[in-house]
Amino acid sequence: MAEVRLAIRKRLNRGEFQMFKRGLAIVSAIVIALSVTACAGGGNNGNSKASAGQNGGQETGDRPVKAVEISFWDMVWGPPEYAEAAQKLVNRFNEEHPGIQVKYQSTPWDNWYQTFTTAIASGSPPDISTGAGYQAFQFTDNDAILPLDDVVEELKQAGKLDDFVPGSVEALQYNGHYVAFPWMIDIRVPWYRKDLFEQAGITQMPKTWDELRAALKQLSGDGKYGLVLPGNDVNLGIQALFSLMLNNGGGIFNEQKEVDLMNERNVEAARLISDVVKDGSVNPAMIGFNGDGGIKEFGAGRGAVYIHTPSLLDNFPDLSERIGILEPLEGPHGDKATLGWVNNIMIYKASNHQEEAKTFLKWWVENNKTLWTEGKQGGFPVKTSFTEDPYWQDNPNLKLIAEKYLPIMKTTGYKAPGGFPELNEIEGDGTTLTMIQKIMSGRPVEQSMTETRQKYEQIMSK
Repeated sequence: MAEVRLAIRKRLNRGEFQMFKRGLAIVSAIVIALSVTACAGGGNNGNSKASAGQNGGQETGDRPVKAVEISFWDMVWGPPEYAEAAQKLVNRFNEEHPGIQVKYQSTPWDNWYQTFTTAIASGSPPDISTGAGYQAFQFTDNDAILPLDDVVEELKQAGKLDDFVPGSVEALQYNGHYVAFPWMIDIRVPWYRKDLFEQAGITQMPKTWDELRAALKQLSGDGKYGLVLPGNDVNLGIQALFSLMLNNGGGIFNEQKEVDLMNERNVEAARLISDVVKDGSVNPAMIGFNGDGGIKEFGAGRGAVYIHTPSLLDNFPDLSERIGILEPLEGPHGDKATLGWVNNIMIYKASNHQEEAKTFLKWWVENNKTLWTEGKQGGFPVKTSFTEDPYWQDNPNLKLIAEKYLPIMKTTGYKAPGGFPELNEIEGDGTTLTMIQKIMSGRPVEQSMTETRQKYEQIMSK
């Protein structure tokens, strides 16, 4: 550059050279400014994920950042109002996060397992989804689920996990990792017909197993029965027995994840079912009833107590004044508990936008109260602070569940650390249902349970 200046100076007089220097300075300043601008623009464009997440599609430099699109498959968790409320939530997220646009898909339960396995096998699962209680465990074995250890640790450090139902986060550990994140609790509670209790002259609600058995016997007669127990339903009959096992401090696994069905607490729960049947407190025809049949019996006033979901009353809007929930019973050894499931939300490893999916997951769990207040979702929120809303506090049944049942909820395999995919087969393959039917038909309790234990052990050894 110095040689160029010297050559030019030789060709110009003093005044002309001074004018040349001033012009050169101006040009240099312009070049430097353009270089800085180009570097700044290149930095943003080179980090599109950060730009999309923070600038949200606004202009960066002289061109807009394209929003990242993620797909969200959400199961049908309630009536039509549910999907509407969920879509509204997604729309709100998209407005607040223009750099991340979520595409919502309401996914039916029919053939749900095939829907997800096909998508995973083809390399095109959603970025994020809700799903069945043990779905994340099953698909973790297929290396399809993204661990969420960092999300759990972040929320733990922020103190946000203190607001979650006890044990709900821990229930989603598998092979040393958090494979999903909780958002809803599906729980079982004992509903009862107030009018039938009044007709039977029962003024003090049962608080122990002995009192419950006596009340059920008093409620039975003249075509009416104390307990609704569907013996041909792979869910509700089984869930009634599991609820009683947990209520007695039992459980079908020990801390080492070994089958422990024959422990004395479980046997006592099965004996209670056997004794209630022998008392004549269960309709003999119940052995062939499914859950819908049980609902009809309960609604018609032919059954007084039914262990069911929190949304049972939705089937009888005209009977709301005649139906209530019993407070938690105390087992023979002083235990109180009930059965529940931690329904969750998971992210898939095949996603090209894992960080954006995590952003949506955290937002969804923090802001989805309207899935209940507007969407009529049947379970309970995993965030206990949600239940301080009038939607729960002004409804005596929902308030009772929130205050007295959620804190004592336990999962089927709660003694074992976290969850595992075998639970799905144990709950759904019919083995436990066969045990219920044997007990209802008068077979010896221990014999019926021993046969079931052997089947459980086969499942766990696969």
